[in-house]
Amino acid sequence: MRAEALRERRAEIGEFRRREVLVPVADGSLLSAEAGGIRWLFAFTERAALERFAEARGEAVPDWVPVHGARLLDQVIPSVDGPTGIAVDAGSPAGLVLPPVTGIVPDAVALDSEVAGA
Repeated sequence: MRAEALRERRAEIGEFRRREVLVPVADGSLLSAEAGGIRWLFAFTERAALERFAEARGEAVPDWVPVHGARLLDQVIPSVDGPTGIAVDAGSPAGLVLPPVTGIVPDAVALDSEVAGA
């Protein structure tokens, strides 16, 4: 990854960590989907993005909880069974994918970490 692209990616991750996001809840659980062997939690930066997502799926807007990005990455993801990442503003042009890799999630649950592989 180019140095400039790497700096931009780190800035995006830092912004997500500091931000409060809306995490949809369905039947008492955080809304997620599985793709490629990874569980993806959904998080939205604004209610309008959550509403567009629900509309595109032909569903009512789910209940949601506000959570800081850092808490999702550092506390929630390690508590989920199996590799887990976050899909931010899914379905939006400005969407962002935070995969379960070193530098994004704790090393103990990062797919590319020696700690996780131990």
